[in-house]
Amino acid sequence: MTQPTHYAQLDAWIDAHFDEQVKFLQELIRVPTDTPPGNNAPHAERTATLLKDFGFEAEKHAVPEAEVKAYGLETITNLIVRRPYGEGKTVALNAHGDVVPPGEGWTHKPYGGEIVDGKIYGRAAAVSKCDFSTFTFATRALEAVSAATQHKLKGQLELHFTYDEEFGGLLGPGWLLENGLTKPDLMIAAGFSYQVVTAHNGCLQMEVTVHGKMAHAAIPETGVDALQGAVAILNALYHQNTLYKAITSKVAGINHPYINVGLIEGGTNTNVIPGKVMLKLDRRMIPEENPEQVEASIRQVIADAVTSFNQGRASDMQISANIHRMLMAHSMQPLAGNKPLVDAIQKHGEQLFGEPIPAMGTPLYTDVRLYGERGIPGVIYGAGPRTVLESHAKRADERLDLEDLRRATKVVARTLFDLLS
Repeated sequence: MTQPTHYAQLDAWIDAHFDEQVKFLQELIRVPTDTPPGNNAPHAERTATLLKDFGFEAEKHAVPEAEVKAYGLETITNLIVRRPYGEGKTVALNAHGDVVPPGEGWTHKPYGGEIVDGKIYGRAAAVSKCDFSTFTFATRALEAVSAATQHKLKGQLELHFTYDEEFGGLLGPGWLLENGLTKPDLMIAAGFSYQVVTAHNGCLQMEVTVHGKMAHAAIPETGVDALQGAVAILNALYHQNTLYKAITSKVAGINHPYINVGLIEGGTNTNVIPGKVMLKLDRRMIPEENPEQVEASIRQVIADAVTSFNQGRASDMQISANIHRMLMAHSMQPLAGNKPLVDAIQKHGEQLFGEPIPAMGTPLYTDVRLYGERGIPGVIYGAGPRTVLESHAKRADERLDLEDLRRATKVVARTLFDLLS
């Protein structure tokens, strides 16, 4: 039997079971996994139960409570489903279930899984509970068609459903890899449907605490305004964005570095000079940058801003700043071994979506880098629109076009057939 015949049968199986796949995704959306606070073990339990209905036994790997608490989260249980077929390579499919809280402005229930005009709505509908379903049903299609046609598969397939992408992945796939629970030869991670991603930005996250001297607002000269000091630091940091525009990446899809200050807290009341202000920043690093040099540069920018602010002030009327590194996520670099993945996804993607599927980079950062750092070639591909903006990921009314889900599942199933035959 020819490959095209197998591809057609895979497509037909997915079409025949698509309503079941959508219901599976709805069930996944309906269990919240807001991170923070990060109480994600209940979703893993629900996922494992749903998978068992398909005959898939999910290994439950609970990260020790002390590690999770020290990390700033509540519970993490990562899942591995192993499907051995014979001698050969191991291919892993990874998707994360943790998500940022829904926030405000929704016109659909964030945990409802509502379907309107061919789109499914809900937090993680597009990033990336959808790819729990993409990867699960691609695997089911692969096995069902191979059994029906007596086609002998080779190697092993693993599903990695993990719960620490939003905080960097160290207790998600990083923890599974570090503890020797998996060592695949190739991997595909959750992504979007109209490009196959082979590289992504790195990310440095830092917490900066500015200390001044609290005082009554009626006698401001007796205090040191930490907020004014923080403004000086913010201005210096934001000025870097102007300079960064001159630093461009050679990777298609990635432009230049960027700093974002996403959280600021401080002060006690309107009639009190703030004595402490905390800000958290996110510095995106293009693949060509050295992460250690980037961190040193940011620390120097902050130190220079503090020095400038304190100039001419008495020693007891100066601000100080403490800097804490929260996350250092290296960029994902393309590995030569990813060519079979890229070739297969591009071939089947173009056939099913009717347009070329470019290989490119993304300014996001993901936990896929943790596989790459261990020499495991991987790509990012799954169900989703052309851009993050279209998906509404991390915004209100996150949504996924169900036809993108259907076609991406077929692309992945065909790709697995190529890799494991």
